[in-house]
Parts: sequence; C-alpha cells; structure tokens
Amino acid sequence: MKKTLSFLVAALIPFFLLMSAIRILFNPFYLQIEYRAPNFPPDPYGFTTAERLEWGRISILYITQGHELSYLADQRLPNGQQLYNERELSHMLDVQIVFLNMVTAWWILAAILLILGLLAWRLNTLTAYIQGILTGGWATLGLIAAILIAVALSFRQLFTLFHKLFFSGDSWLFEFSDTLIRLFPLRLWQDAFILVGVISAIGGLLCLLIGRSLLKKLKS
Repeated sequence: MKKTLSFLVAALIPFFLLMSAIRILFNPFYLQIEYRAPNFPPDPYGFTTAERLEWGRISILYITQGHELSYLADQRLPNGQQLYNERELSHMLDVQIVFLNMVTAWWILAAILLILGLLAWRLNTLTAYIQGILTGGWATLGLIAAILIAVALSFRQLFTLFHKLFFSGDSWLFEFSDTLIRLFPLRLWQDAFILVGVISAIGGLLCLLIGRSLLKKLKS
C-alpha cells in the first residue's frame, strides 16, 4: 500500500506542476512581458504593440473565461474587418476546449493529491507520501530537461508534435497574414515553452526541498 501511494503521488506531481505552469502563463500579463521583450518580432502587417496587447488580451480572456464564440466573432478591427476569420475562430474554439479540459484535469489532480495526503496522514504513512513528492520532483526535472532539450534542438518539430496531439488535421495551420499568427508568432510560443519549463522546474525543486525538510522532521 505504501509503495502504491508513493507511486501515485510521484506519477501525478509532474503533470500537476506542468499544468500549473501553463495556467500561470495563460494570462494577459504574459503578453505584457513578451511583446515588450528585446528583439521580439514586430508585426509586419501593421499591428502596434498597444493593438497586440488589446487583441491578445481579448483572445486570452475568451480562452480562459469560457466565453461564447460570439465574443470573438463580434470583435472588429478599426477598418471594420473581423478580428478572426472563420478558420481562426474554429481553432480558437478548439484551444478553449483543450484549455478548459486541462483546467478541469488540474483541479482533479489537486483534489487527488490532497485526498492522498489526508489518507496518508490518517493511515500514518506520511513518509511514503513525502517520498512520492520527492520522486515526483525528480521526475519533473527529468521531464522538463527533455522538453527544453527538444526546444533547443528543434522547436518547430516539438510545436508541430504538440498540435498533432491536441488538434485534428491541419486546423492549426495559418497564413502569416492571419491575425492569429500576427498576435501569437512562433517566438511567443517558443518563449512560452521555455517559461513553462522553468516554472515547472522551480516547482520540482520546491518538491525536493520541502520533501526533504518534511522527512527530516518526521524522522526526528
């Protein structure tokens, strides 16, 4: 039973930390940082930084707040053109579904980890629970190292693989002149993958530090 408990905690920790990092970055403040970063590519079709921030904020809120698709479909550029065309709107709906499903899974993982912790305390098996946290921390660091190596070697291939896993067909491919690419160029996603890795790695290190500290207290 102790081994099973420890294994479950260790298996869940990396996914929980990874989802936590993604949830943190899916906020308009990330766009504030990214669009103002040195050497961030300007929009070759004319969006200013202020316009990118405004349209990007609206797009993020659509995804994270679960708004109806009409929230995006009704947005108009200054020239009266729709912010997103039908193909882009369809993809944004897919992104919203994937993101909201991830958030649901994130809450479920948090609940399971909490329940397992309470169960371990109740059954006097906290040592096994904490050992699972330690192992999960190491597993997170290993997973993030693999992701960051993939980013360094060929981010385009990693980005393509990610989309093939979560989206059907070529629904995620767009023209460079489309609004989605103008607001969210490849550089933004490359930086996001790196930051998700860094945040998750920090979470993994915290698991190691806190886990070791708790183990010492239990043994003393």
